[in-house]
Amino acid sequence: MERRAAKILAAIVDAYIKTGEPIGSKALAEDPEIGVSSATIRNTMAVLEQEGYLNHPHTSAGRVPTYKGFRYYVENLMNPEPLNSTEISEIDQLLENDMSDQAIVENASTALAEITKCAAISTNHVSKFSVITKVDVVPAGKRMYVLLMVTSNGAIKNKVCRMQFDMTNEQMNEFTQFLNEHLSGVNLENMSEEFVSNLTAAMSGYMMAMAPLLHAVYELSEEMLRDNVEVKGETNLLACSEIPTSDVIKFIEQKTELSDLLEGALSGINIRFGEENDTFAISNSTVVSASYYKDGKPAGAIGIIGPMRLDYRKVIPYIEYLSRKVTQLLSNDESEPQLPDGEKGDDKNDK
Repeated sequence: MERRAAKILAAIVDAYIKTGEPIGSKALAEDPEIGVSSATIRNTMAVLEQEGYLNHPHTSAGRVPTYKGFRYYVENLMNPEPLNSTEISEIDQLLENDMSDQAIVENASTALAEITKCAAISTNHVSKFSVITKVDVVPAGKRMYVLLMVTSNGAIKNKVCRMQFDMTNEQMNEFTQFLNEHLSGVNLENMSEEFVSNLTAAMSGYMMAMAPLLHAVYELSEEMLRDNVEVKGETNLLACSEIPTSDVIKFIEQKTELSDLLEGALSGINIRFGEENDTFAISNSTVVSASYYKDGKPAGAIGIIGPMRLDYRKVIPYIEYLSRKVTQLLSNDESEPQLPDGEKGDDKNDK
């Protein structure tokens, strides 16, 4: 993009983010950094509109940025605002080292919703790094039993199973001991149908009748390994006047498309606009996300859903820092999470 057009587009986006109102050439001409006449600005705005970067919302002389304009701004023109030491400290206090992996991701998502006043979203694949630590069988009624499974990342899953007979306490204890002897320390990814079949074949006598409980362990493992999409702060979207309430309600009822939107964030910041995705329920919205890792391997993504008119300069550094902080905690890395471009935080708000 030609330099003058880029400067005018950046000024329009910055002003629109602040005011939410169409921006006219007279207002831009008063900016000393623009340095050209109203007529020149109008001509440039007309070209930007023809190229799809700006839109004319009504008969007003002002323009507003389209999603294409926002994308160009974020990718080429925006100057991120580094987090200051107070903001970094507040995030660090919300994420303690002694939490389970699952709690770390959940707390990070909750913190992001509170900080940005948007809906925070996350996917969690940490389970694929987990091993089974304990399995238990609890009676829940006539021929009904609850299978409990605990994993090394702190997750607890249960499944109700119906049996063909009532087990005695001795049978339950013996079967539970068998499960823990053969399953403790087994990685969830290794809980294949073949593994379960081999283990079933190793059972003898009356324990063969308990095969449904063993298969339930396999089903719980599969559940834990599936994409786990969590959303925090959905009410923040309902409070946003720029997003249709009907879209938010539809989104709350159907969140399946979120996993695909987040999976694009394999490195750095990933930004998707609602207008770019026919299947995404929320119009006039933006999804901003970043991946986090565990021991160098992708473990999930964290981000926000907000209006397209979002303060990207501030939101993006928050998401970048949180994703790096989560990576640090999941990997037991005691080094300081790096800020974008190596920044160490701006102390201007602490003086």
